[in-house]
Amino acid sequence: MKRDIILSGVGGQGILSIAAIIGEAALRKGLYVKQAEVHGMSQRGGDVQSNLRLSSEPIYSDLIPQGATDAIIAMEPMEALRYLPYLSPEGWIVTNSATFVNIPNYPDEAQLLDVLRRRPHVILVDADTLAKDNGMPRAVNMVLLGAASAILGLDAELLEAAVAGLFAAKGADVVDMNVRAFRLGREAGTQQVKKAGHAE
Repeated sequence: MKRDIILSGVGGQGILSIAAIIGEAALRKGLYVKQAEVHGMSQRGGDVQSNLRLSSEPIYSDLIPQGATDAIIAMEPMEALRYLPYLSPEGWIVTNSATFVNIPNYPDEAQLLDVLRRRPHVILVDADTLAKDNGMPRAVNMVLLGAASAILGLDAELLEAAVAGLFAAKGADVVDMNVRAFRLGREAGTQQVKKAGHAE
């Protein structure tokens, strides 16, 4: 098994928590893991990005070359498109459709989403609305992780165990909320993959 994943978002959106959970689940599966992070101006709402590499064979670099990424997981749509040159021809984009307008020349939202919808392998989910409508507005990143789990090749049980481990110190209620958010996202992601006629 091999998965090269780019995770991207804006400072404060929890993208590094997603990376930590995927990495922990991969370790529990006995995979090799390498990770590189770029925080940028995250304290000011700037770009936060992580290269995450998982493999059943030893990994010699923590950076993913252009055109080789199996999945881009993005907390907002423009950040998904920012890393498009790194995506392999069969790679997946998994992104929140809710925009985070942090620059004055942010692209038109409708055009942005249209570009994404034309991609052959995309999961586009309004993680913000799903989280808020289900009473868990602070768990948007776990909704997105759940959606991405449909194409990651890691067992949902391993990912849920890693979610629980990450939030264990915050108490059972926080763990339960984040696991529920993950399951909500996984259902949405799985439905989109099936609708597109792709197997996990």
